[in-house]
Amino acid sequence: MFSPDGTPSASPRSATSKSKVLLAHFGALAATLVWGLSFVSTKVLTDKGLHPIEIYLYRFILAYIILLIICHKKIFAYSLRDELLFVVLGLTGGSLYFIAENIAVTKTLVANVSLLTSLTPIITVFLVGCMYKSERPSKWIVLGSLIAIIGVAFVVLGASSTGIEVHPLGDFLALAAAFSFSIYSLVLKKINANYTTLFITRKTFFYGILTALPFLALEPSHAPLSVLGDPKVLINILFLGVFCSLMGFALMAQAVKVIGPVKANSYLYVQPIVTLLAGLFILHQTVGWTGWTGCALIIGGLWLGEELTRRYSEK
Repeated sequence: MFSPDGTPSASPRSATSKSKVLLAHFGALAATLVWGLSFVSTKVLTDKGLHPIEIYLYRFILAYIILLIICHKKIFAYSLRDELLFVVLGLTGGSLYFIAENIAVTKTLVANVSLLTSLTPIITVFLVGCMYKSERPSKWIVLGSLIAIIGVAFVVLGASSTGIEVHPLGDFLALAAAFSFSIYSLVLKKINANYTTLFITRKTFFYGILTALPFLALEPSHAPLSVLGDPKVLINILFLGVFCSLMGFALMAQAVKVIGPVKANSYLYVQPIVTLLAGLFILHQTVGWTGWTGCALIIGGLWLGEELTRRYSEK
Protein backbone atom coordinates (compact mmCIF):
# COMPACT_ATOMS: atom_id res chain seq x y z
CA MET A 1 0.00 0.00 0.00
CA PHE A 2 1.14 3.60 -0.66
CA SER A 3 0.41 7.13 0.45
CA PRO A 4 -0.76 9.58 -2.29
CA ASP A 5 2.81 10.85 -2.79
CA GLY A 6 4.44 7.51 -3.53
CA THR A 7 5.70 6.53 -0.08
CA PRO A 8 4.94 2.93 1.01
CA SER A 9 2.68 2.67 4.05
CA ALA A 10 3.00 0.15 6.82
CA SER A 11 -0.03 -1.98 5.97
CA PRO A 12 0.57 -5.15 3.88
CA ARG A 13 -0.41 -5.26 0.25
CA SER A 14 -3.77 -6.95 -0.17
CA ALA A 15 -4.61 -9.45 -2.89
CA THR A 16 -6.13 -8.04 -6.06
CA SER A 17 -9.91 -8.38 -5.82
CA LYS A 18 -12.26 -9.10 -8.68
CA SER A 19 -13.74 -5.62 -8.39
CA LYS A 20 -10.28 -4.09 -8.68
CA VAL A 21 -9.59 -6.13 -11.81
CA LEU A 22 -12.93 -5.08 -13.29
CA LEU A 23 -12.19 -1.42 -12.55
CA ALA A 24 -8.79 -1.79 -14.21
CA HIS A 25 -10.45 -3.12 -17.38
CA PHE A 26 -12.92 -0.21 -17.36
CA GLY A 27 -10.02 2.19 -16.76
CA ALA A 28 -8.07 0.88 -19.76
CA LEU A 29 -11.22 1.13 -21.89
CA ALA A 30 -11.92 4.69 -20.67
CA ALA A 31 -8.33 5.74 -21.49
CA THR A 32 -8.71 4.30 -24.98
CA LEU A 33 -12.01 6.12 -25.49
CA VAL A 34 -10.58 9.56 -24.70
CA TRP A 35 -7.42 8.84 -26.71
CA GLY A 36 -9.60 7.96 -29.69
CA LEU A 37 -11.32 11.36 -29.37
CA SER A 38 -7.97 13.15 -29.05
CA PHE A 39 -7.45 13.01 -32.83
CA VAL A 40 -10.50 15.25 -33.31
CA SER A 41 -9.23 17.84 -30.80
CA THR A 42 -5.73 17.73 -32.30
CA LYS A 43 -7.17 18.39 -35.76
CA VAL A 44 -9.08 21.41 -34.44
CA LEU A 45 -5.91 22.83 -32.88
CA THR A 46 -3.73 22.26 -35.95
CA ASP A 47 -6.38 24.01 -38.03
CA LYS A 48 -6.00 26.95 -35.62
CA GLY A 49 -2.27 27.15 -36.42
CA LEU A 50 -0.69 25.21 -33.54
CA HIS A 51 2.21 22.88 -34.33
CA PRO A 52 1.79 19.25 -33.13
CA ILE A 53 4.77 19.61 -30.75
CA GLU A 54 3.18 22.75 -29.26
CA ILE A 55 -0.09 20.89 -28.76
CA TYR A 56 1.77 18.03 -27.07
CA LEU A 57 3.60 20.42 -24.71
CA TYR A 58 0.49 22.41 -23.81
CA ARG A 59 -1.45 19.27 -22.89
CA PHE A 60 1.41 17.71 -20.89
CA ILE A 61 2.29 20.95 -19.07
CA LEU A 62 -1.35 21.43 -18.03
CA ALA A 63 -1.59 17.83 -16.79
CA TYR A 64 1.75 18.11 -14.96
CA ILE A 65 0.71 21.29 -13.11
CA ILE A 66 -2.51 19.66 -11.91
CA LEU A 67 -0.65 16.54 -10.78
CA LEU A 68 2.01 18.61 -9.02
CA ILE A 69 -0.74 20.31 -6.98
CA ILE A 70 -2.24 16.93 -6.04
CA CYS A 71 0.99 14.98 -5.57
CA HIS A 72 3.95 17.17 -4.58
CA LYS A 73 5.54 15.99 -1.32
CA LYS A 74 7.76 13.38 -2.94
CA ILE A 75 9.86 14.79 -5.80
CA PHE A 76 12.54 12.21 -6.61
CA ALA A 77 12.52 8.44 -7.02
CA TYR A 78 14.10 6.15 -4.42
CA SER A 79 17.22 5.55 -6.51
CA LEU A 80 19.10 6.89 -9.53
CA ARG A 81 18.16 3.70 -11.40
CA ASP A 82 14.46 4.36 -10.85
CA GLU A 83 14.91 8.02 -11.80
CA LEU A 84 16.45 6.90 -15.11
CA LEU A 85 13.53 4.54 -15.65
CA PHE A 86 11.21 7.54 -15.29
CA VAL A 87 13.25 9.30 -17.97
CA VAL A 88 12.61 6.27 -20.21
CA LEU A 89 8.88 6.51 -19.44
CA GLY A 90 8.88 10.19 -20.38
CA LEU A 91 10.62 9.41 -23.66
CA THR A 92 8.75 6.29 -24.75
CA GLY A 93 5.28 7.24 -23.52
CA GLY A 94 5.68 10.96 -24.16
CA SER A 95 8.04 12.89 -26.39
CA LEU A 96 9.39 10.16 -28.69
CA TYR A 97 6.01 8.51 -29.17
CA PHE A 98 4.05 11.67 -29.96
CA ILE A 99 6.78 13.35 -32.02
CA ALA A 100 7.46 10.20 -34.08
CA GLU A 101 3.75 9.79 -34.70
CA ASN A 102 3.23 13.46 -35.61
CA ILE A 103 6.19 13.56 -37.99
CA ALA A 104 5.07 10.27 -39.53
CA VAL A 105 1.76 11.90 -40.50
CA THR A 106 3.70 14.44 -42.60
CA LYS A 107 5.86 11.78 -44.29
CA THR A 108 3.33 9.07 -45.13
CA LEU A 109 -0.41 8.49 -45.44
CA VAL A 110 -2.58 8.96 -42.35
CA ALA A 111 -3.97 5.47 -43.02
CA ASN A 112 -0.46 4.02 -42.77
CA VAL A 113 0.15 5.79 -39.46
CA SER A 114 -3.18 4.66 -37.99
CA LEU A 115 -2.57 1.06 -39.02
CA LEU A 116 1.08 0.83 -37.93
CA THR A 117 0.59 2.52 -34.54
CA SER A 118 -2.29 0.11 -33.90
CA LEU A 119 0.29 -2.69 -33.81
CA THR A 120 1.27 -1.59 -30.27
CA PRO A 121 -0.76 -4.33 -28.49
CA ILE A 122 0.60 -7.22 -30.58
CA ILE A 123 4.15 -5.86 -30.23
CA THR A 124 3.58 -5.76 -26.46
CA VAL A 125 2.38 -9.38 -26.56
CA PHE A 126 5.61 -10.58 -28.16
CA LEU A 127 7.89 -8.38 -26.02
CA VAL A 128 6.27 -9.65 -22.82
CA GLY A 129 6.62 -13.20 -24.10
CA CYS A 130 10.34 -12.67 -24.73
CA MET A 131 11.09 -10.90 -21.43
CA TYR A 132 8.79 -12.75 -19.01
CA LYS A 133 8.64 -16.48 -19.76
CA SER A 134 6.23 -17.02 -16.87
CA GLU A 135 3.80 -14.50 -18.40
CA ARG A 136 3.78 -15.61 -22.00
CA PRO A 137 0.37 -14.79 -23.51
CA SER A 138 -1.77 -17.73 -24.60
CA LYS A 139 -2.11 -18.68 -28.25
CA TRP A 140 -5.74 -17.54 -28.02
CA ILE A 141 -4.70 -14.01 -27.03
CA VAL A 142 -2.34 -13.95 -30.02
CA LEU A 143 -5.12 -15.22 -32.30
CA GLY A 144 -7.57 -12.63 -30.97
CA SER A 145 -4.97 -9.90 -31.47
CA LEU A 146 -4.39 -10.91 -35.09
CA ILE A 147 -8.15 -10.82 -35.77
CA ALA A 148 -8.33 -7.39 -34.12
CA ILE A 149 -5.45 -6.13 -36.31
CA ILE A 150 -7.36 -7.25 -39.41
CA GLY A 151 -10.32 -5.30 -38.03
CA VAL A 152 -8.14 -2.20 -37.59
CA ALA A 153 -7.02 -2.57 -41.21
CA PHE A 154 -10.67 -2.64 -42.35
CA VAL A 155 -11.50 0.48 -40.31
CA VAL A 156 -8.43 2.41 -41.48
CA LEU A 157 -8.63 1.42 -45.15
CA GLY A 158 -12.36 2.04 -45.16
CA ALA A 159 -11.73 5.63 -44.07
CA SER A 160 -8.92 6.14 -46.58
CA SER A 161 -9.56 7.15 -50.19
CA THR A 162 -6.02 6.25 -51.29
CA GLY A 163 -5.47 2.83 -49.72
CA ILE A 164 -2.03 1.80 -48.52
CA GLU A 165 1.14 3.11 -50.15
CA VAL A 166 4.70 2.51 -48.95
CA HIS A 167 6.56 5.61 -47.68
CA PRO A 168 9.67 4.22 -45.94
CA LEU A 169 10.58 7.13 -43.64
CA GLY A 170 7.05 7.88 -42.47
CA ASP A 171 6.13 4.21 -42.12
CA PHE A 172 9.30 3.56 -40.12
CA LEU A 173 8.49 6.45 -37.76
CA ALA A 174 4.93 5.17 -37.26
CA LEU A 175 6.24 1.71 -36.46
CA ALA A 176 8.84 3.26 -34.13
CA ALA A 177 6.01 5.02 -32.29
CA ALA A 178 4.25 1.67 -31.82
CA PHE A 179 7.43 0.09 -30.43
CA SER A 180 7.98 3.14 -28.22
CA PHE A 181 4.62 2.80 -26.47
CA SER A 182 5.12 -0.95 -26.08
CA ILE A 183 8.44 -0.31 -24.31
CA TYR A 184 6.69 2.32 -22.17
CA SER A 185 4.18 -0.33 -21.05
CA LEU A 186 6.92 -2.81 -20.12
CA VAL A 187 8.93 -0.25 -18.14
CA LEU A 188 5.69 0.83 -16.47
CA LYS A 189 5.09 -2.76 -15.40
CA LYS A 190 8.59 -2.90 -13.91
CA ILE A 191 8.31 0.31 -11.88
CA ASN A 192 4.66 -0.01 -10.84
CA ALA A 193 5.47 -2.11 -7.77
CA ASN A 194 7.29 0.68 -5.92
CA TYR A 195 5.33 3.86 -6.68
CA THR A 196 1.77 5.14 -6.86
CA THR A 197 -0.02 5.76 -10.13
CA LEU A 198 -0.13 9.53 -9.53
CA PHE A 199 3.60 9.71 -8.81
CA ILE A 200 4.46 7.63 -11.89
CA THR A 201 2.19 9.71 -14.12
CA ARG A 202 3.61 12.99 -12.79
CA LYS A 203 7.20 11.89 -13.37
CA THR A 204 6.32 10.64 -16.87
CA PHE A 205 4.86 14.03 -17.77
CA PHE A 206 7.87 15.90 -16.34
CA TYR A 207 10.42 13.99 -18.41
CA GLY A 208 8.06 13.95 -21.37
CA ILE A 209 8.03 17.75 -21.31
CA LEU A 210 11.76 18.07 -20.67
CA THR A 211 12.76 15.76 -23.54
CA ALA A 212 10.39 17.48 -25.99
CA LEU A 213 11.87 20.98 -25.54
CA PRO A 214 14.86 20.38 -27.88
CA PHE A 215 12.45 19.30 -30.64
CA LEU A 216 10.40 22.48 -30.12
CA ALA A 217 13.57 24.59 -30.36
CA LEU A 218 14.24 23.11 -33.81
CA GLU A 219 10.92 24.40 -35.14
CA PRO A 220 11.39 27.57 -37.24
CA SER A 221 8.14 29.21 -36.08
CA HIS A 222 5.65 28.96 -33.24
CA ALA A 223 2.04 29.98 -32.75
CA PRO A 224 1.63 33.18 -30.66
CA LEU A 225 0.42 32.78 -27.07
CA SER A 226 -2.57 34.97 -27.98
CA VAL A 227 -4.08 31.93 -29.75
CA LEU A 228 -4.86 30.55 -26.29
CA GLY A 229 -7.46 33.29 -25.95
CA ASP A 230 -9.60 31.56 -28.57
CA PRO A 231 -12.34 29.66 -26.64
CA LYS A 232 -12.24 26.74 -29.10
CA VAL A 233 -8.47 26.41 -28.66
CA LEU A 234 -8.72 26.63 -24.87
CA ILE A 235 -11.51 24.05 -24.64
CA ASN A 236 -9.63 21.53 -26.77
CA ILE A 237 -6.36 22.01 -24.87
CA LEU A 238 -8.25 21.51 -21.60
CA PHE A 239 -9.77 18.31 -22.98
CA LEU A 240 -6.40 17.01 -24.16
CA GLY A 241 -4.63 18.00 -20.94
CA VAL A 242 -7.18 16.93 -18.33
CA PHE A 243 -8.89 13.95 -19.95
CA CYS A 244 -6.50 12.56 -22.58
CA SER A 245 -3.25 13.18 -20.70
CA LEU A 246 -3.94 13.29 -16.95
CA MET A 247 -6.88 10.92 -16.77
CA GLY A 248 -5.88 8.72 -19.71
CA PHE A 249 -2.29 8.07 -18.60
CA ALA A 250 -3.26 7.62 -14.93
CA LEU A 251 -5.99 5.10 -15.80
CA MET A 252 -3.72 3.17 -18.16
CA ALA A 253 -0.90 3.12 -15.60
CA GLN A 254 -3.28 1.70 -12.99
CA ALA A 255 -4.59 -0.84 -15.51
CA VAL A 256 -1.05 -2.03 -16.31
CA LYS A 257 -0.41 -2.36 -12.58
CA VAL A 258 -3.49 -4.54 -11.99
CA ILE A 259 -4.04 -6.56 -15.19
CA GLY A 260 -0.63 -6.27 -16.89
CA PRO A 261 0.55 -4.60 -20.12
CA VAL A 262 -0.83 -7.20 -22.52
CA LYS A 263 -4.45 -7.00 -21.39
CA ALA A 264 -4.30 -3.24 -20.81
CA ASN A 265 -2.82 -2.51 -24.24
CA SER A 266 -5.29 -4.79 -25.98
CA TYR A 267 -7.89 -2.06 -25.47
CA LEU A 268 -5.88 0.14 -27.84
CA TYR A 269 -7.45 -1.85 -30.67
CA VAL A 270 -10.71 -0.06 -29.81
CA GLN A 271 -9.15 3.36 -30.51
CA PRO A 272 -9.81 3.29 -34.30
CA ILE A 273 -13.47 2.49 -33.56
CA VAL A 274 -13.75 5.58 -31.33
CA THR A 275 -12.07 7.75 -33.96
CA LEU A 276 -14.40 6.33 -36.63
CA LEU A 277 -17.51 7.07 -34.54
CA ALA A 278 -16.20 10.55 -33.67
CA GLY A 279 -15.76 11.21 -37.37
CA LEU A 280 -19.32 10.01 -37.98
CA PHE A 281 -21.08 12.03 -35.27
CA ILE A 282 -18.78 15.07 -34.83
CA LEU A 283 -17.20 15.59 -38.26
CA HIS A 284 -20.22 14.09 -40.14
CA GLN A 285 -18.05 11.69 -42.13
CA THR A 286 -19.61 8.63 -43.77
CA VAL A 287 -18.86 5.08 -42.64
CA GLY A 288 -19.00 2.27 -45.20
CA TRP A 289 -19.38 -1.48 -44.81
CA THR A 290 -15.61 -1.89 -44.37
CA GLY A 291 -15.69 0.35 -41.31
CA TRP A 292 -18.52 -1.56 -39.64
CA THR A 293 -16.92 -4.90 -40.56
CA GLY A 294 -13.68 -3.72 -38.97
CA CYS A 295 -15.49 -2.74 -35.78
CA ALA A 296 -17.04 -6.20 -35.56
CA LEU A 297 -13.66 -7.90 -36.12
CA ILE A 298 -11.94 -5.77 -33.46
CA ILE A 299 -14.57 -6.43 -30.82
CA GLY A 300 -14.86 -10.08 -31.83
CA GLY A 301 -11.09 -10.61 -31.73
CA LEU A 302 -10.79 -9.12 -28.26
CA TRP A 303 -13.71 -11.17 -26.94
CA LEU A 304 -12.49 -14.39 -28.60
CA GLY A 305 -8.97 -14.10 -27.15
CA GLU A 306 -10.24 -13.53 -23.61
CA GLU A 307 -13.07 -16.09 -23.78
CA LEU A 308 -10.99 -18.95 -25.22
CA THR A 309 -8.14 -18.26 -22.80
CA ARG A 310 -10.56 -18.37 -19.87
CA ARG A 311 -12.36 -21.45 -21.15
CA TYR A 312 -9.23 -23.55 -21.78
CA SER A 313 -7.46 -22.40 -18.63
CA GLU A 314 -10.36 -23.76 -16.57
CA LYS A 315 -9.99 -27.27 -18.02
